[in-house]
Amino acid sequence: MSVDASLITIPARCGRALRVPAGASIKVINTHGQQVVDTWAFVEGDTSEFMSMEHSRAQMGTVFPTVGSTLRSNHRRPMLRFTEDTSGGRHDTLIAACDPYRYQLLGCTEPHANCTENLHAALRELSQVAPLTPCPLNLFMNIPVDAAGGFTFEPPLCGPGAWVTLRAELDLIVVFSACPQDLVPVNGANCIPTEAHVVLLQG
Repeated sequence: MSVDASLITIPARCGRALRVPAGASIKVINTHGQQVVDTWAFVEGDTSEFMSMEHSRAQMGTVFPTVGSTLRSNHRRPMLRFTEDTSGGRHDTLIAACDPYRYQLLGCTEPHANCTENLHAALRELSQVAPLTPCPLNLFMNIPVDAAGGFTFEPPLCGPGAWVTLRAELDLIVVFSACPQDLVPVNGANCIPTEAHVVLLQG
C-alpha cells in the first residue's frame, strides 16, 4: 500500500469530508491523544445509504469495535473495516453527535460549535446533502458500560499520536469532526478540544 504523503488536518471544533474509494484506507491520528473524532460514512452517489451504528452492532455483537470489526450501512452492507488500532481499542457506537440541544441541556446559553453542524457543513463543501444526522462512530471516545447497562463519559484511553486505520469497502464520502465538546471530559480531563489528522492511503 502506498501512502499519500498529504496529512489532512481536522481543525479543533471543525469538520472535514473526504472521498475515499473502495480499497483505500484512512488513517485517523489522535495527534494530542485526547481528542474524540466523530466519524460518518455515506455511499458515494447516494447519501441515503450511510454507516449505521445500530446495524453495525447487530452484526458485530459488541458495542466496542476492534481490529477486524466491520461497520455496516443502514442497508447492512460493509462500509468501513478496522484494520489497525494503536489507541487502546476503546471507541463508542452509542452516543449521538453533539448538537445545539445537547449544549442547551448542559447549560450553555450561547451558540456552541457542534458535530451535527460540522457534519452538514463538511458535506456542503463537497456539494453533498445528507437527509439526516446518523449516529456517528465516535473514534477514541471512552464510554464505559457497566454490567447493569449504565455508562459514564470518560477521557480517552489513548496517548498522543495513536491512530486507527479503516479500510473502505465501498466508494464512500467519509466525514470527520474534531468534537467541540468542552463541558464533559470526553476530550480529556481538561475539556480542551484539539485538532486531529487524517492520511488517505491508496489501495
